[in-house]
Amino acid sequence: MEDDPSVAASVIDGLTNSGLSITHVDNGKDAIAHVEKANPDLILLDLGLPDMDGQDVCRTIRASHATPIIILSARSEEVDRVLSLEFGADDYLVKPFGMRELVARIKAVARRTNQDSNEAIANNQNLGPIRIDRRSQRVYVNDVEVHLTPKEFDLLAYLATDPGAVYRRNDIMNEVWDTNWYGTTKTVDAHVAALRKKLGNQDWIEAVRGVGFRLGVPES
Repeated sequence: MEDDPSVAASVIDGLTNSGLSITHVDNGKDAIAHVEKANPDLILLDLGLPDMDGQDVCRTIRASHATPIIILSARSEEVDRVLSLEFGADDYLVKPFGMRELVARIKAVARRTNQDSNEAIANNQNLGPIRIDRRSQRVYVNDVEVHLTPKEFDLLAYLATDPGAVYRRNDIMNEVWDTNWYGTTKTVDAHVAALRKKLGNQDWIEAVRGVGFRLGVPES
């Protein structure tokens, strides 16, 4: 998103020679429309656009998209850098800049974004209608939050580590409670019963006679 044709041509040539695929638009309105339509992997955004300020474009895109945004601008004041980052930009590069630096920053932002995405995927587990968010310790059934006690959440998360696998009562006690717990394994049964009730389906946690429990993989 660059309104100066000579600068845009230089950036496009440099990035294309680096093996990147580029789509160029020269105003804010078309930029927002393109993001909505094409959902690009990364956005290079100039602040001095002819129809609207680039910071407003950044804020508009960030309201509905997590696409990485790198600001390319002749504005070198700290206030412009700070505001752009607060509006959702991932990086800020002052003109004039070298193509090698731009490519390096693109790769760095892409790596960081990919790492964040992988962490989000690792923290979230979908099993049919059940969604487990380990980071926030929340569970949803059909997108409706189910309020579990900490131990109920730990029990469900443990069983979901390997859906379909059978977990012995003693192993559940050692992992979900701890080795210093002196209660009986009946506490596992009590928590399973409560968990089944809150999930709304008795069949999702199966009892294996004489062994323990397994989490059946619910179908959507």
